[in-house]
Amino acid sequence: MLSTGNHPMPCCGAALDCAGLAASVGQDGTPGETWVLSVPELRCGACVAKIEWLLGARKDVLSVRANLTLKRVSVVLPGPESDPGAIIAALEAEGYSAFPAESGDLAEAANDRTSRQLLRAIAVAGFGAMNIMLLSVGVWSGAEGQTRDLFHLISALIAVPVAAYAGQPFFRSALAALGAGRMNMDLPIAIAVLLALALSLFETMRGGEHVFFDAAVTLLFFLLIGRYLDHLMRARARSAITGLERLSPRGAMLRQEDGGFAFAKLDAVDTGATLLIAAGERVPVDARILEGVTDLDRSLVSGEAMPVAAGPGDVLEAGTLNLTGTIVARALCPAAESFLARMIAMQSQAEGARGAYVRIADRVARLYAPVVHLLALFTFIGWMIVSGGDWQHSIFIAISVLIITCPCALALAVPVAHVVAAGRLMRMGILMKDGGGLERLAEIDRAVFDKTGTLTSGAPSARLTGGGMIDPGAAALARQSTHPAARAIAAEYTGAPDRLPRVEEAEEVPGLGIEAMIAGRRARLGRADWVAEIADLPSGAASPVFARAGGVVQSFELTETLRLGARDVVNAFELAQIPVSMLSGDGGARAALVAAQLGIEEVHADATPADKIAVLEGLAAQGHRALMVGDGLNDAAALAAAHVSMAPASASDAGRTAADYVFLRDGLDAVTAAHATACDTARIVRQNFALALAYNCIAIPLAVAGLVTPLLAALAMSGSSILVICNALRLNREGTGRERIVAAPLRKAVA
Repeated sequence: MLSTGNHPMPCCGAALDCAGLAASVGQDGTPGETWVLSVPELRCGACVAKIEWLLGARKDVLSVRANLTLKRVSVVLPGPESDPGAIIAALEAEGYSAFPAESGDLAEAANDRTSRQLLRAIAVAGFGAMNIMLLSVGVWSGAEGQTRDLFHLISALIAVPVAAYAGQPFFRSALAALGAGRMNMDLPIAIAVLLALALSLFETMRGGEHVFFDAAVTLLFFLLIGRYLDHLMRARARSAITGLERLSPRGAMLRQEDGGFAFAKLDAVDTGATLLIAAGERVPVDARILEGVTDLDRSLVSGEAMPVAAGPGDVLEAGTLNLTGTIVARALCPAAESFLARMIAMQSQAEGARGAYVRIADRVARLYAPVVHLLALFTFIGWMIVSGGDWQHSIFIAISVLIITCPCALALAVPVAHVVAAGRLMRMGILMKDGGGLERLAEIDRAVFDKTGTLTSGAPSARLTGGGMIDPGAAALARQSTHPAARAIAAEYTGAPDRLPRVEEAEEVPGLGIEAMIAGRRARLGRADWVAEIADLPSGAASPVFARAGGVVQSFELTETLRLGARDVVNAFELAQIPVSMLSGDGGARAALVAAQLGIEEVHADATPADKIAVLEGLAAQGHRALMVGDGLNDAAALAAAHVSMAPASASDAGRTAADYVFLRDGLDAVTAAHATACDTARIVRQNFALALAYNCIAIPLAVAGLVTPLLAALAMSGSSILVICNALRLNREGTGRERIVAAPLRKAVA
């Protein structure tokens, strides 16, 4: 393999922060042991507040933090001897099942099962709602007597099994809450559906005029759609962590007492252990090379695609890919304190942030259940007094209040706008992975770009120093290698392929380059100091260089190509008064060269993943909301820590899963396209909230006054939901033209 020179690799620090995976500290700085618990029933902001309050009040808990996205709770206990069993028992007493979460265990199978269950419930509820509505049309059209009673009976036969099946997510949640002596948003929904069914069955049995089967089933249908959309967004957000966790090997080849090597689990690797790392394997823990030379893919650390030569004394970070040679290394720290574990912890912590719309929903969640129950109860009591004890009429009106106050429009205000926006982005070649990212993208006041693979194409281009024709021998030798620099040299050769000399005995030397026999003479292409062993090189010759023994010498300059649309995007953000910065793991000279081409004044070069996190946290501390655009494995934690993030489709798996957006087209104009969509979506969401609020201000007083039947309440509730959906569909007509997309930041600046 070729190398462009030695690359400094930082040593594993002695105090790597790995909160959530190993020993940690409480909020007051007291040392403790962190236990990470998986809590599948963690459903909303009210659950987060409840769990943090419940566990935070315990004397045996130093600190607690619930992550709604990951459905995990991190609890810091006093020491290694602490038993999390009491914490698990406390959670289960409140209706939350909990169990220790191991690294990499995110219950993917359970998530898939939940998705399938919700989809089946939506299908069943939709089928039931359509058929019951058809029967209701007959009643509305004037069906009377036995015909009406028959329609009601058929509706009952459809509605009861449909509600029993489709309503399970709400019924189970409500029962769990009641069992723990608390209330949640699902409780009023369950009560309304059950009361509507019970009263409808009573009316059907006595031949009554009004039943509310359509209201109950339609209510479930719309609520299930909102529940599924929320689950889908959270499942996609959870996959960001797995992108990094999959880079961690399950074990390592550990030296035994007899001097041989045997496979051992990762948690058996302690500081000082001797490891054997073969070509093609990832480094299991931070380690220092003892024997052997190799080339490393350090894109996880630096973001650079160029392999880096490494030999005895060099430090390897966990997750780094060993490309060419087998090496022996000494572990510098346990897996729980490694570089990769720190990145996972940083990303997990960054994903715990909550947006403004989520905080609004959290406050609604805390107030909704008790307020609605009290309102329905007072309505029932009031009408009992007014009607002289007519319980049937009073409960009739109370059901109307429960149904009409259902937060369907409020629940759909955000997710339905996000789904429509996701479709609009999809048509433009942009994938949205986190619905909350639309809100955050509309708020940005800073833009931060990675260099290699983001502002530039990532693949280097080669140019012969001083110009001229590339020697056919250099091109022939370059074709024998898969190194990116060699591929660039081979691509630059413009001569006839039949003029290329025959290459014999070609051999790649890890970390140095490739050598072979050409026309009976030894030739090398690679590092200057290595090639100098067979030829006299000019003083200060830069790598890579080609030479034949006693013959021609050529050196090459590797340059980067700007990504299509990079200048336009930088100019658009600057005109919109959104300053642009560059974060790069590359050296200062190369980073400055690209920045000068694009007109970027603020450049952070030689940045490690921790440095990138520090820059973004510094911007956040100053009150800025930064957009991070990056592509490398080393950008994954920074993408998660930024206010909002984007990555190209060519990015690493971890980079793509960590980003809120992934754009499929080559040009960076996707960044401004997504920003335009986010601004339009934010406006639509605000309008939806206003519509939902106006609906409740009008509908609730009418229901309390007895002017709305349960059927009309269901229609009003469904109507408000449809109105919100139709308003969100306007996003399909908002600025889909390319000229509006590119000009979006300019429109914002003028506004």
